[in-house]
Amino acid sequence: MKLSIVIPVYNMGNSLERCVESVLGQNYDDYELILVDDGSTDNSGALCDRYAAGRPFVNVIHQPNRGLSAARNAGIDAARGEYITFIDSDDLMADYTLAVLMTRLGAHPDYDILEYPVWWHWGEDDQRLLTFGVHEYHDMREYWIEGEAYLHAYAWNKIYRRQLFDGVRFPVGRVFEDVQTLPRLLEHTRLIGTTEEGAYCYVNNPWGITRNATGEELSQLLETHVQQLHRLDLTERASAYYAHVLNIQIDVYRLTRQAPVLPELSSLTHRDIRHLPVSRRQRRKMHLLKTLGLKHLCQLMRCYHLLRRRP
Repeated sequence: MKLSIVIPVYNMGNSLERCVESVLGQNYDDYELILVDDGSTDNSGALCDRYAAGRPFVNVIHQPNRGLSAARNAGIDAARGEYITFIDSDDLMADYTLAVLMTRLGAHPDYDILEYPVWWHWGEDDQRLLTFGVHEYHDMREYWIEGEAYLHAYAWNKIYRRQLFDGVRFPVGRVFEDVQTLPRLLEHTRLIGTTEEGAYCYVNNPWGITRNATGEELSQLLETHVQQLHRLDLTERASAYYAHVLNIQIDVYRLTRQAPVLPELSSLTHRDIRHLPVSRRQRRKMHLLKTLGLKHLCQLMRCYHLLRRRP
């Protein structure tokens, strides 16, 4: 068997059929479909069993509710394919995607990860296609920084060699689990390919964690990125990635008042900042960082947000 497809399911009776049908309708059949019912209280579990009936390639796992990471991990444990991919049960896969992706993997058997495009906010007025070009990355540091993988470290929209998950699982009980898991997978990855073929259709969820994250949850995300900055030896150099993490640090301070943990860049100069490939607004923050220091910048931005909220 070539591919294992894992779909975690929790109370998604209103979208699960659309998701599963998008897989069953693919013009590719060398796969197993693993539906992990994570303690659903609606009709999701029954829908999973209905799809498994008469389809030996569909495997259903029913387990008590433990969250998205635990559901994905259960799917990984059960997977038998050479490759593995994930689909969230409120999303779907565009037509013909699996065939073109698996053909590409057949032509490039040395790929450990193949990343493909995303229709962002699929079906809405602001729907747009996110593409990552056609590239090969032997250097995982280059993929993370130059390829800006930190902005699209999603578990979905990638097909992985299943062996990458030997000893690696999604962290149970934590949010932003994708960003924490991908760097661990990259430690075992030799080659990544990106393609402009196929598409993952991401359906906007206004109740999702990214939009509604608490200060504590954002602190977990910040911790992961700070660890990655140290791992990539970026703690004394400015980059677009550092600027991205600075925004997270500012939000964490605004919500928690916890002392900043982002490493300061003592060697950074205003001239360096002028050449950073970031927005003008972000350059202003970086200039303020250099002038005021991290803690005072966080305090200033917190005051700014408070003033904006006043009627």
